[in-house]
Amino acid sequence: MIEATGLSWTYATTTILEDVDVASHEGRVLGLIGPNGSGKTTLLRLLYGALRGSGTVEIDGDDLATLPAKQVARRLAVVVQESGTDTSLTAGEMVLLGRTPHLSAFARAGEHDLAIAAECLERVGGTHLGPRSFAALSGGERQRVLIARALAQEATHLLLDEPTNHLDIRYQHEILSLVRKLGTTAIVVLHDLNLAARYCDDLVLLDQRRVAARGTVDEVLRPEILEPVYDIGIERLELRKEIHLLFRPAT
Repeated sequence: MIEATGLSWTYATTTILEDVDVASHEGRVLGLIGPNGSGKTTLLRLLYGALRGSGTVEIDGDDLATLPAKQVARRLAVVVQESGTDTSLTAGEMVLLGRTPHLSAFARAGEHDLAIAAECLERVGGTHLGPRSFAALSGGERQRVLIARALAQEATHLLLDEPTNHLDIRYQHEILSLVRKLGTTAIVVLHDLNLAARYCDDLVLLDQRRVAARGTVDEVLRPEILEPVYDIGIERLELRKEIHLLFRPAT
C-alpha cells in the first residue's frame, strides 16, 4: 500500500497542496478527483517521487525518500500524460523498457525479459501491436502499450495521470476497464466523475489545496459533498447498482 501523510507542495510563493493525507489499499483502485487546479497531478507526482515536498510517503511501510531508484521502479509503475510519440521504437520495444529496473548496468534484455514483455502486451490485448511503430499508434493503443510497459516492471503499484485524456468514449472505458481488471493496486487521476464512479473503489476529493472528502465511491460522490466543490448542481441516480451523476449548470 502507499500511505502519505502531511504532503505539502509550494511552487515559488504559491501553495499547491497543503497537509494532504492519502492511503491506497491492496488490489483496489483509488481515484484522485477535484476541479482543475486542485492539485491532483501534483499529488500523484509527490506519491511517486517526481516532486519532493514536505510530508512523508511510504510504500509498504518503507519511506520513499530512502529507497534507491531501482527499488522504487520495482514497486511503482507510472503512466503519465506526457509520454510523447517522438520515438522510433516499436510497441514491443517500448514495453521491453519496463524490464530496465530488473537489469544490471549495461546488461541486455534476455529471453526471460522478452517473455515477460510479450505476456504483458498480451494482458492488455495488444499482442498485435508489438511490431508496429509506437509513434503510429492511436491514443488508445498507445495507452495500452504504456500500461503494458508499466506491468513489465512487475511493480506492486500502478499510478496513472489522466489515462483517458484526449481519448474518445470507447477508449476511455476500455482503458479504465483494463486497469480495474488487472487486480493491481492503482491510483489514477481522473476529471470525469462518472468514470470515477464506475471504475474506482475509493476516492480522494481535492479542493483548494486540501482534501475535501475521502472514502468509498458511494461515500464521496454525493451532491452535498460535490456541489460546494464544483459549484454546480448535481443529481445522483443509481441504475443497475451503479452511480450516475447528472449536472445542472447555473442559469
